[in-house]
Amino acid sequence: MAGHSKWANIQHRKNRQDSVRSKLFSKLSKEITVAAKMGDPDPDKNPRLRLAVKEARSNSMPKDNIERAIKKAQGGDADNYEEIRYEGYGPGGVAVIVEAMTDNRNRTASNVRSIFTKYGGNLGETGSVAFMFERKGEIRYPAAVGDADAVMLAAIEAGAEDAESGEDGHVVLCADTALGEVSAALEAQLGESDSTRLIWQPGTTTELDLEGMQKLMKLLDALEDDDDVQRVTTNFEASDEVLAQL
Repeated sequence: MAGHSKWANIQHRKNRQDSVRSKLFSKLSKEITVAAKMGDPDPDKNPRLRLAVKEARSNSMPKDNIERAIKKAQGGDADNYEEIRYEGYGPGGVAVIVEAMTDNRNRTASNVRSIFTKYGGNLGETGSVAFMFERKGEIRYPAAVGDADAVMLAAIEAGAEDAESGEDGHVVLCADTALGEVSAALEAQLGESDSTRLIWQPGTTTELDLEGMQKLMKLLDALEDDDDVQRVTTNFEASDEVLAQL
């Protein structure tokens, strides 16, 4: 029975991972389709599409899926998605920004509000927490591309604002409007990045204990599990001890 239980557990994990992967690909496809529909279907002539395709590749999305998403926009049969941002507070007063892409504003608003309420949060008005964040471009590279000094020099030459290096790799930050330009300049020096995207960088953070983190993770998991939600950003901070216990 032990062997059977172990196999069942492995299968459960694999099914969960497959489900998460499928949902991720669906959200990446939606972003690619919208970007292609709003501009040129050629990534080299469409900065937003280029970033969307790059993000899809960094998440190992198959080439066929990427091409299919672009063709869907060209075919004219793509759904008319609307981009909406929701803001609110999670457990412990943590600020939460939810970016969604939907073809039904009422459905998405109802779902997001319900999730916030169910998991101890409060959905606020637009602008209620965005002032705590700053829009930035983020470019990530693996540690193998070079040491911290080399990456910092490349980042400065590319016009970036800052670069941080650690065991997990390098993170380069730049102005949101300069992401395409800085990314291209870095690529010429360091090669293709692991990830290139726009982020919300918190200016202030809210520290949580273990109980607060457990409550917050339930809220974030529920939000990210919604098909209309593209990204969720928070300003939580937790000690290494708390994160280890999670």
